[in-house]
Amino acid sequence: MDKRTILDKAAATEEERLLLSRVWDKYDQCRARNIPVHTGFLSPHEQAAAENLLHLLAVGEGEAVFWGGYEQAQRKQLHFLPDWAFGPDEEALCALRCRYYQGDSLTHRDFLGSLMGLGVTREKVGDILPAGSSADVIVGSSLRDFLLAEWTAAGRVALKVEEISLSDLSVPQQQTVLRRDTVASLRLDSVLAVGFSLSRSRAAELVRAGRAEVNWQPCDKPDRVVQQGDVLTVRGIGKCTVDEVGGLSKKGRTGVTVKRYI
Repeated sequence: MDKRTILDKAAATEEERLLLSRVWDKYDQCRARNIPVHTGFLSPHEQAAAENLLHLLAVGEGEAVFWGGYEQAQRKQLHFLPDWAFGPDEEALCALRCRYYQGDSLTHRDFLGSLMGLGVTREKVGDILPAGSSADVIVGSSLRDFLLAEWTAAGRVALKVEEISLSDLSVPQQQTVLRRDTVASLRLDSVLAVGFSLSRSRAAELVRAGRAEVNWQPCDKPDRVVQQGDVLTVRGIGKCTVDEVGGLSKKGRTGVTVKRYI
């Protein structure tokens, strides 16, 4: 297949097509010069789209890796590796700790908004991890000196910004709740109904409205079959994973355990 055909197959939207074209350019640069090359930070949805492209290009497992600074990172760079490299270039990103007065209150949106106000684009920013009177922020290393000098406030709240080691990141404990039930089948709407305590009809309505994703890919088919390990999201409601699929009950229903993130 030629480049146009592959991009048509991998991308769902024109915006996604432009993103994947840039990802492909990075891959070609790595292969042509045999040097490590990486993208900006990608959202989980963008990572899934990039994985589709890598599959279509038959990129080997050791040729590309996602890296966001820590194991559970949501936003990650995609690193293309030359034949002499054994892992991502960890110098491509860095972690900054932003401290502020304990009596003030700042959210993820406040930190991101202040970065945007400095002209920083979203692809340069990884995860933002608020924790009490501080937040750890992962950014591209090219921004290190600029932010250490210029990032002095988020809104009206003064910040003291310092670089920290990635090993010193303060990663919040993710709170989850397990929901168990039986379903007639592993349809998407049935499993979403379990995970988010909805009626199946309401879950189906949300899926048909285009608000659902399976493994970060849009899905508008309520009868799509899901499986153990799938990540399910509904815009405006949240995220859950199919934690375990059990056996059949005496009535022929399938046991399912869904982990909801809260």
